[in-house]
Amino acid sequence: MNVRTALLANRALGCATALATLMAASAAWSQEAPDACATAPDAPAHHHIPASADTVHWGYFSKTLEPAATVHSGDLVTIETLTHHANDDASRMVDGDPGAESVFHWEAGEKGVDRRGAGPVDASIHGRGAGEGFGVHILTGPIYVCGAEPGDVLKVEILDLAPRPSANPDFAGRTFGSNAAAWWGYHYGDFIGGEEAKREVITIYELDATGKEDWAKAVYSFKWTPQTDPDGVTHEMIDYPGVPVDHSTVEEVEGVLEGVRVPIRPHFGTMGVAPAQADFVDSIPPSSFGGNIDNWRVGAGGTMYYPIAVPGALLSAGDPHAAQGDSELAGTAIETSLTGLVRVTLVKADELEGTPIAGLDFPLLETANEWVVHGFSYADYLDDLGESAQSDIYGKSSVDGAMRDAFRKMRAFLMTAYGLSEDEAISLMSVASDFGVTQVVDGNWGVHGVLEKRVFAGR
Repeated sequence: MNVRTALLANRALGCATALATLMAASAAWSQEAPDACATAPDAPAHHHIPASADTVHWGYFSKTLEPAATVHSGDLVTIETLTHHANDDASRMVDGDPGAESVFHWEAGEKGVDRRGAGPVDASIHGRGAGEGFGVHILTGPIYVCGAEPGDVLKVEILDLAPRPSANPDFAGRTFGSNAAAWWGYHYGDFIGGEEAKREVITIYELDATGKEDWAKAVYSFKWTPQTDPDGVTHEMIDYPGVPVDHSTVEEVEGVLEGVRVPIRPHFGTMGVAPAQADFVDSIPPSSFGGNIDNWRVGAGGTMYYPIAVPGALLSAGDPHAAQGDSELAGTAIETSLTGLVRVTLVKADELEGTPIAGLDFPLLETANEWVVHGFSYADYLDDLGESAQSDIYGKSSVDGAMRDAFRKMRAFLMTAYGLSEDEAISLMSVASDFGVTQVVDGNWGVHGVLEKRVFAGR
């Protein structure tokens, strides 16, 4: 058993224990419709959710969370999102930013956001910290959508995404991101040099915060060394989110990727609605509720459709990325902080018939020119794998399963949205649809299928 497999198995064992506890936990919120839903506004409103310790939840989706905002169908929401990797270089990504400082605050016995993950708060499994890092993404929200009920579909239009500038005066006009080639990456068991060569390497990237430049460049890299957090826990590997890196303990290597410009493709790596199956759901594996899809196409100009599973939908967004390639091979993208503007529209169940989203039971992306379906190793792993789903998923993923699921979803979409027969759909997929590996690092691996709308220009 290699290190990566052992770590996944270790994580799975811990998640199974945590899941048994969490399934029995009582909801912290009454889950009744907020008072703001009582009266419909005369015109769409514009809400703003700043990123702070009071508006984010770290490492999990949950139907038990009190909403950070309540909106009506058609409302606009400006939503600030933070990368969970900001403490890889706090001087560039945290210092001087009140919102980020409140989230990443950590002194002995005190954290701005204590729970980080879907694991037990008392860290009774591995002792890593509250939540145990069973889920890692900082998510802003949730957003309660008035009138949303199971069976409805939530339409989320991403109108704009902008980088969050560094608040450190030394880096005015710039923003930064981190790429971690980590133990959960696809590469980790295949280093040149074998087992002895294994390492986790973090590369810090710089971007123009003003929008004048459309690329990122590497600033420096360093190998992860054991880091001791403010509570005295030593992290031999990157096993808990938000651990502050003491740069006196690492060797910064400058001049990496010299002359290379990485085209930026800002997007939400993680966005979705609350699942119904459990009170706390690990933010890492994506599923029918959306979540950590990690598709760079989920950016400005894109529209996501999510099947709603709980009253109010409870939409959350985070895991912002500046750039990512299909597969996210090493484990992360350029993880940075972004502010998005979205429009949230509720499509009621009785309005779905005859539309392209009739019968939708998976997260669907629409762009100006394309439809994109998202397949996973398990279409809905929380149902498919039963009570131990949140642990078992880490040992069961395959690209083959994700491809099979993407095929089935594209077939169903073509038959529903465009009235094709099964034979027509299969032929069209083979000659006109592109299937690609979305990610192979998120527990429930992904394959996306892309179909250009111009295929149907003759209709």
